[in-house]
Amino acid sequence: MLKRLGRRSIVLVGMPGAGKSSVGRRLAKRLGLTFVDADEEIERAACMSIPEIFARHGEAEFREGEKRVVARLLQSGPCVLATGGGAFMNADTRAAVGRHGVSVWLRADLNTLLRRVKKRTDRPLLAQGDPAQKLAALDAQRADTYALADVTVDSRDVVHELVVEEVIGAVHAHLVAHPESIAMAPLSSATAISAEAEGLPMGEITRSTVRVDVAGKPYDIYIGPGLLAEAGTHVTALRKGARVAIVTDENVVAAGHLATVAASLDAAGIPHTAIIVPPGEKTKGWPGLEQVVEGMIAARIERRDLVLALGGGVVGDLAGFAASVLRRGVDVVQAPTTLLSQVDSSVGGKTGINSPQGKNLIGAFHQPVLVLADTAALNTLPVREVKAGYAEVVKYGLLGDYALFETLERDWPGVIGGGQERITAVAASCMAKAAIVARDEKETGDRALLNLGHTFGHALEAGAGYSQRLLHGEGVAIGMALAFAFSAKLGLCSGQDVTRVVRHLEAVGLPTKISDVPGELPDTDGLMTLIAQDKKVSRGALTFILVRGIGEAFIAKDVNPDEVRAFLAEMR
Repeated sequence: MLKRLGRRSIVLVGMPGAGKSSVGRRLAKRLGLTFVDADEEIERAACMSIPEIFARHGEAEFREGEKRVVARLLQSGPCVLATGGGAFMNADTRAAVGRHGVSVWLRADLNTLLRRVKKRTDRPLLAQGDPAQKLAALDAQRADTYALADVTVDSRDVVHELVVEEVIGAVHAHLVAHPESIAMAPLSSATAISAEAEGLPMGEITRSTVRVDVAGKPYDIYIGPGLLAEAGTHVTALRKGARVAIVTDENVVAAGHLATVAASLDAAGIPHTAIIVPPGEKTKGWPGLEQVVEGMIAARIERRDLVLALGGGVVGDLAGFAASVLRRGVDVVQAPTTLLSQVDSSVGGKTGINSPQGKNLIGAFHQPVLVLADTAALNTLPVREVKAGYAEVVKYGLLGDYALFETLERDWPGVIGGGQERITAVAASCMAKAAIVARDEKETGDRALLNLGHTFGHALEAGAGYSQRLLHGEGVAIGMALAFAFSAKLGLCSGQDVTRVVRHLEAVGLPTKISDVPGELPDTDGLMTLIAQDKKVSRGALTFILVRGIGEAFIAKDVNPDEVRAFLAEMR
């Protein structure tokens, strides 16, 4: 994209509170460009704050100075430029932006804008009177002019990195569609090489990096094709001189992924051993844990070495838990090879094994030090596995991002089929989970929202004996359909939302009813016994993730077990 951009800058315009500065900084870092905030430049030049300039000289003089500063910044070379809310209203400034930049309107609804600016004291035009009324008037006055920008991206209350990815995609699409508008001054060769190396959108292949800002131990998720073949490079950069214990299963070996990783580690001169477990959920128990831990001890894996979890959710959970208890803690690199593990289980540090009495009841929080999500590995999966993983993707839309759900309703065939939409879906899911994990690492608060559908789903998995009769993602799909239906029965959401969710899951090819599980299941009382073992149960009180609509999940405590039992009996 940088080659197409040439010497032009990306210019962010929009209302106060649209996120121009916060998105702009991340966008500049992502592209390797300089970030410039026009308001900060004005304050630096005037040696006064924006409110002081307004108070002393008035808005008209401020706008003239703003016009000169923006023009100078646009002529100084490619950058990401965040402008003040009123800058784009000036016709001369719009013309300058048209000559030297690509304009991006960060559009946000009034409620979002008000929530973001109500505690700010540096907005002169909102300082007097009712902020809500003034903001609404400004928005109505400016919206038609903002709409003249080259591209429009909605600034929603999601992780900033997701908006950044949408800006990059929109700008790239604009440059492809309007090649005649591209400034032809060439970039330096060094800049061009940097753009290729960082895997920016350069046609069909994209790589993304998501940062998980866990306090004291942040780590990166690398997303894109070819990452398993680069494992040696990443391990060397992470822990030079470390030995590696690769934990994987027989299916992953058969798919060739162990050979790929081993060859990469050999090329980097990294000593390694492989511990191969049987595939399937039944491996995630005490015998499987003993096999992995004893294998690591036999391989003389020490605290400064690394465990590399190569496989799906079972391998990731098992290897992560084994790493957490080996020598009281060895670092783990997660290399997920299923869609489900790439978008969910490899991120956030939840590790563990199952008990005969319930799923994931034994475990520990043990964050990885790196996640390598090689999206090309998903091409070796059976379609059923991909669809099961998709349930965890759509979960992020259903629990808190209506716009993501709408996008998935349109793009799900590309996610399932391996198109560019798949990489975008993995990145969006990881961003959503990373934001929640950063706020609530140990699930003492809203991280529990990630369990939408899991209370019902885990009970069904246990009832099916953790077998191939019901994959985890399939259990989650049924669980989410039940969570929406139960919410509707309680009068919390509309039946139309239930129908819409069920239709989407069924269109993808996922089960949505208890009767969709083949074979026998425990009766209603038996399922209730399994639900009572759910990790979210507190002092015997049932906790469910319920919804007020698509994208509006919440934590419901002290749910009446009689209502749950009656609902399950009705749905069987």
